[in-house]
Amino acid sequence: MKPVPRISTRGYYDLTSGKTLKTDSYRLYPKKDFESLIGSKEFSIMIHGLRNDSAGAIAKVLLAKNRLRRLGYRFPVVGFSYDSNTTGAHLIKHAKRSLAAGQAIAKKNGRNLGRFIEDFKIASPKTRINLMGHSLGSQVILSTLEYLAKKKQNHGIVYGAYLFGASITEDVPSSKKYGKIIQNVLEKKITNYYAPTDEVLSWADNNGYVKGPLGLHGATGKPVTKYRQKLVRPKNHRFASYAAVLDSFP
Repeated sequence: MKPVPRISTRGYYDLTSGKTLKTDSYRLYPKKDFESLIGSKEFSIMIHGLRNDSAGAIAKVLLAKNRLRRLGYRFPVVGFSYDSNTTGAHLIKHAKRSLAAGQAIAKKNGRNLGRFIEDFKIASPKTRINLMGHSLGSQVILSTLEYLAKKKQNHGIVYGAYLFGASITEDVPSSKKYGKIIQNVLEKKITNYYAPTDEVLSWADNNGYVKGPLGLHGATGKPVTKYRQKLVRPKNHRFASYAAVLDSFP
């Protein structure tokens, strides 16, 4: 089987504490697949959530790619694979610690993914890049936009962003800080697919792990003009369930 193209930072962060272990930006697999994207019109990057090892990351890319193809999206889909399989994430007694480590790692990966986008756009300035994030992947996207917003030349550098079962907080799209970042870094829009029936986000909200997840009830306050949201009814929190109810893209 042909390898799934992905940007990887596996092994860059400690799976128990979230501590940084390697400071280089990212690795590309297979490199030639990314070289072939130079000069292309568009591609999308799929960013997985918590409790995904390398194989899980690949599976999410294939899910996204197959669903988008069925919806008529003809551009390539690649993955962003990061250290989200934090120690003890499957055990209730370690849930708080492993989620905290996962969130710290997701935030740090904003710099890694941001650097890939900057590097790629230098080589191929006209290529449109979309970001798709599931669950904790929404934090990677937010931190990436935050990293990119630091430089004026990154205005409109990301074409669109799509969040599924987002674990970032519901005040982000209307907040002064992040609202400005969304408006500046994105060319088109950010779309949030939210589900009041999402059992994992409900649990995280009720237990105080994520206070008011954006993916549960949508945004509060007055969101910025580049923000959109769609109510969806996935079977459960898994990305496969969100992909199944996606009816159009972009």
